Formats: sequence, structure tokens, C-alpha cells
Amino acid sequence: MSDPARPPRIDFSGFAEALRRQANNPLQHRPITTAISRPAQQSRLTEVELIWIEQKLEHWIRFGRIAQERIVTRRTRIMGFRPGAIFAFVRWMANDYGTVSSRIDVVRAVNAGEPYTTLPFVRPGGEVLLHIESWPKVSQVLAAIDAVEAASVDPCDAAPDHWRHVHNRITAGQEPRAYTLERHRAWLRRREIEG
Repeated sequence: MSDPARPPRIDFSGFAEALRRQANNPLQHRPITTAISRPAQQSRLTEVELIWIEQKLEHWIRFGRIAQERIVTRRTRIMGFRPGAIFAFVRWMANDYGTVSSRIDVVRAVNAGEPYTTLPFVRPGGEVLLHIESWPKVSQVLAAIDAVEAASVDPCDAAPDHWRHVHNRITAGQEPRAYTLERHRAWLRRREIEG
């Protein structure tokens, strides 16, 4: 019998399964591996370090358009995102007794010269649209991401204000409003007018 005060032990079926889910999701864009030869171009990307030590330390990208992928070791990869790209970065850690920490951040990669917030495993950092800790709340964010996809919208293209809204509502213990196709169309029109 599990202790209700302790978050349940998460049984991730592995990094390969997470990648398979992404590949099977029609709304999820597959990683694009590009060879960027000049260091100046590479430094413009926001780099995220993904680590996968089964049932101990697991980092993955829930959504985002990956501009570059670099495999460092069997357990470590570096993903690069172009300025303006929005992505969700999930970090989970456990020990022999269960989940130690779980976090999710929805981040916008910044342009050179823009202010940014530093985050572990994200270089140089980014504009944090959502930051949630503890597995029950992280699972609510994952459900909100699923709801955006159910509305036939790629979460990368959803309005940044929606992710701020989700952050504020979940932090306050309330249910976030659904992201509908109408709200998405309104966001696209606003972006056209501002752009």
C-alpha cells in the first residue's frame, strides 16, 4: 500500500519509449538534426542537456521544435532550439525510496542580447513561461499540454500567455482554462497585428 503523502513512483518505460511517443504524435515535430559548422551560429541556439539514467535521473523534452541534436554519450544528448522557439523541459529524479523531485518548465528561447532567466541544464537560459514543481502539479501541466494537442494545436505554437496562465492557475491550486481553437486564432491575429 502506498503512502498518500508521498508522490507515486513513476514507472517510465524508457527514453526510447518517450521518443517513440513523440514520433507517433502527428502534432509533434520530429527532431531535425542539422550540422552547424560555425561556432557563432551554434552559440545562438539555446541548448538543453538531456540525461537519461533509467529510474534515477530522467530529463526529456515534452514538446518543441528541435533545431539541432548532438549525442554526447549513451545517456546524454544536447538539443538546440532557435531563438523564439517554445519548448517544455521535464526533469525527474528518484532514489531507492521513490520520487525525489519532478519539475517542468515551458521556456522561450531568447535572441542574443535579450534578458533571460538561467535554468539548470539550459544554456544560456530563456524566458520562463511556466515553472512547476512536484509530481501532482507536473501531471496537471502534462494534462494541459495534452488538452492543447487535443484542440489540434501544436503546443509550440500556443500563445505564450496560455502557459503563463497555466502556471498561475496551477500554482494557486485552480484548474486552468482550456486552450481552444478560437483562442488560438485570436492569438495568431494578435501576432499578425503586432508583428
